[in-house]
Amino acid sequence: MYSETAKTRLCQALFIICVFSLTTVWADNPIPRTPDGKPDFTGTYNAATLTPLERPTRFGDNKFLSPEEAERITTAEQALMSKGNARTTGDRTAPAVGGAPIVGFEDQRAAGESLGAGNVGGYNVFWFDRGSSAFAVDGKFRTSIITNPKNGRRPPMHPEAAAAAQASFANFMRNDGTAWWLEEQGPGPYDDLESRPPEERCLLGFVGGPPTLPSLYNNFVKIVQTESYVMIMNEMIHDARVVRMNAKHISSDVRNWLGDSIGRWDGDTLVIETTNFRAQTGLSGASNTLKVTEHLSFIEDGHINYAFTVDDPSIWTSAWQGDYIWALSDENVYEYACHEGNYALGGIMRGARLLEAEAMANLSSQ
Repeated sequence: MYSETAKTRLCQALFIICVFSLTTVWADNPIPRTPDGKPDFTGTYNAATLTPLERPTRFGDNKFLSPEEAERITTAEQALMSKGNARTTGDRTAPAVGGAPIVGFEDQRAAGESLGAGNVGGYNVFWFDRGSSAFAVDGKFRTSIITNPKNGRRPPMHPEAAAAAQASFANFMRNDGTAWWLEEQGPGPYDDLESRPPEERCLLGFVGGPPTLPSLYNNFVKIVQTESYVMIMNEMIHDARVVRMNAKHISSDVRNWLGDSIGRWDGDTLVIETTNFRAQTGLSGASNTLKVTEHLSFIEDGHINYAFTVDDPSIWTSAWQGDYIWALSDENVYEYACHEGNYALGGIMRGARLLEAEAMANLSSQ
């Protein structure tokens, strides 16, 4: 039998051991948690990164940048921003015929390929906020967000899907100052407001997906989490998804712009499966057979490792995967009221009517 003094000392020792163990666990795993013990992702995150979605072909299957290459990318971005923010003079010349190359199409620029007309300076760099460096995982800088296929690029499209995507992109970029669509069969791209792309009408973002992908600007993501729901709001085009936890997908007859998102927990990882997309989705090139699976997990300093799998058997020959970092931020997310003061849409339609009138007048004079 133990004496009362021995029992007291034993209890004190056990208490100290327990406190030390808990302190060690908290120090090694400082994950914020909800009252029911699940990781609490509630907060604001910055998804901006200079790491491209697809790996530039010059890197081949190399998944990582050297420190020198990462520094070069950072320095180049700083130089671009500095040049873009420099004061301009009144004697500058007009933009090049057909417009300048579009930012973000590095491979096409390097190959000297034409990207079409239209980029005559819609935004200056004041509006750009695509991060200040490539992201790093375990201290290694990545060459691309996509990790599978191993070349870091989306897999090939099926021939029919590729042809449709190419035709859609060509029509979107075609801007030769004529009413060219009058020579085409079927509905035209400027027949009415509903014939314009949903992104142009501020109905659907082009990076909120899912999956959520970084863009030139508006890269903040806000998460609000309860036991039954997780809301993920992308700053771009104010897209907000409500993820229903431990639920079943709605009927396949019901289609949503952002799909139907169902969440579950796999240990400390939040897994989200999204289906039931409309024919037009927030992921460029995808279709209504799209299925996106996302994995959110905490890493150091409260940041999130955001991983995703895209599976659209109607479009791509295989599924593709990627991941990157959402950095915890104390910034506020302000409303992106894309639709307010959107005079461009009315101007687009009025311009189309003028071009059509000009074409008809030319036809009558012949």
